[in-house]
Amino acid sequence: MPDSVYKIIELVGSSSESWEKAAQNAISKASETLRELRIAEVAAMDMTIKDGKIESYRTKLKVSFKFEGHH
Repeated sequence: MPDSVYKIIELVGSSSESWEKAAQNAISKASETLRELRIAEVAAMDMTIKDGKIESYRTKLKVSFKFEGHH
C-alpha cells in the first residue's frame, strides 16, 4: 500500500428528525465536492430547542478524506 495523506475537516449537519439524519445530511453534502471520504467520527451531538420542543438535531463530524497533492 503506497504512502498516503489524509486531511480532516469538521462539518456540522442538522436535521429536524434525528442525529443520524443530521450526520447523513453533512456526509451527503460533503461527498458532492470531496472525493474518497474514508472515516467520519462523531465529535459532538446537540440540539436546538424552541418553546420547550426540539427544533433540530445537530451532529458535528470529523471527516477524513484522501489528500490529493498536485505534482
